[in-house]
Amino acid sequence: MKHEINGDGAMLLTKLVEDLTYELIQGSLNIDISSIAYDSRKVEKNGLFVAVTGFTVDGHRFINNAIAKGAKTVIVEKDVWVEEGVTVLKVPDSRAALAKVSVNFYNHPTEKLNLIGITGTNGKTSTSFFLKSILDVAEKSNGVIGTIGTFIQNEQIKNNNTTPESLNLQQIFSKMVKEKIENCIMEVSSHSISLNRVAYSQFNTAIFTNLSPDHLELHHSMEEYFLTKAQLFQLSSDYNVINIDDEYGARLAEIVEPYKAKLITYGLDNRAHIQARHICQSENFTEYECLTPSGSFTVTVNIPGIVNVYNSLAAISCAYLHQIPVSVIQKGIASVTNIKGRFEVIYHEKDKKVVIDFAHTEDGLQKALETLRPFTKGRLIVVFGVYAAPGKLGEDKRRAMGKVAARYADFSVVTSDNPKEQDPNAIINEIVAAMEEENGNYAIRIDRKEAIIYALQICQPNDTVLLAGKGHETSQVIGKEEIPFNEKEIVLEYFSKTPF
Repeated sequence: MKHEINGDGAMLLTKLVEDLTYELIQGSLNIDISSIAYDSRKVEKNGLFVAVTGFTVDGHRFINNAIAKGAKTVIVEKDVWVEEGVTVLKVPDSRAALAKVSVNFYNHPTEKLNLIGITGTNGKTSTSFFLKSILDVAEKSNGVIGTIGTFIQNEQIKNNNTTPESLNLQQIFSKMVKEKIENCIMEVSSHSISLNRVAYSQFNTAIFTNLSPDHLELHHSMEEYFLTKAQLFQLSSDYNVINIDDEYGARLAEIVEPYKAKLITYGLDNRAHIQARHICQSENFTEYECLTPSGSFTVTVNIPGIVNVYNSLAAISCAYLHQIPVSVIQKGIASVTNIKGRFEVIYHEKDKKVVIDFAHTEDGLQKALETLRPFTKGRLIVVFGVYAAPGKLGEDKRRAMGKVAARYADFSVVTSDNPKEQDPNAIINEIVAAMEEENGNYAIRIDRKEAIIYALQICQPNDTVLLAGKGHETSQVIGKEEIPFNEKEIVLEYFSKTPF
């Protein structure tokens, strides 16, 4: 149901909470609400404050601050005392309530968009930019929401998370609608599904790339992680696009086959509806024949690696379902020559190559090293660290990545990633213990800039250096402080000052 917003930009509370399960603790519903906030510092006069229980901060502690800033209504999920004159609604889940009232306040914007959600451990960003390029060539207006940021026409907006919080997300959708964007491509993280960020959004298409160990500090097991991702495919109305070569993708395809949305699979295996055959790889690009139910055509991907065969196939599958002409698909894929922080070659001179990649899981790191290996005449050197939760799950990830580096790189420089409030020495010790079990060659440099410079210093002609883990990021979190940190600038500055 759509609602009219009052002339002053406000909405009647009775309309705002329509279809929301709640208990009216005190106050009246017959009031106008001018804005919504889940951060008490951003509450405006006559606003609604939703008290969300977070991992480290509980919004219920800041209700009085929100009221002081002008909140007229508060949504809570706990029993709290609130002064008279303020309307209080109690709900089973504040995050779900935040999603619902945000959708209502912005008048259900996803109903006016062709919303394409991409989920999986790796490949979401690359797939989204391949698809964006196809839509650009087709002259179909589009926006992108993801790890690198939000893109609306020529405007880029920074995201705090891969998938923004539900309120911010509905604001973005609403902005796209106002700017007459027809198609929205969105990376959908497992966090966003678990935490109801995408709740009540209407997806037309859902895409699954792959699944490997990640975020287990939140999901606790691969089974829980998989089932969380699978929820997205219950939300799509038109199409489900799935990588059937991935073991979890094959399982997901069986689960979603009875769903209303049409299932189409992709992969290198002949079970897939859309396949890549006769793959020819070179240092800088890959060519393959793409088989579809209605014919075949040649595809040139100007970013190397089998991983980008899969990412391009995901985008092609979606474009095929949207009946985009083959010539447009071919041009769109070939037009992508660089994705920030995704297998990005930032230096290649004097037979030395430096590549930045967002690889931050064991699977991602292995695929990046495997892609570089055939075209590296000298040594393959990797600089990496691991951020993962404390405890056994975090240790498992650190050990796994250490083993991958030992097996697939000639030399590793083990360093920090975003250690946050963890002890970087303890993290590194767990990594190198696993590397020693595999007889890996390594050096330790706790400071990441020192680690990068050391790798560049030991880099000889025909060597390749992979800077793994940070990708597009331009900051590093140490303790509670976020400090500027741009790996590309560090590399280019080093070579500008270092004679050959």
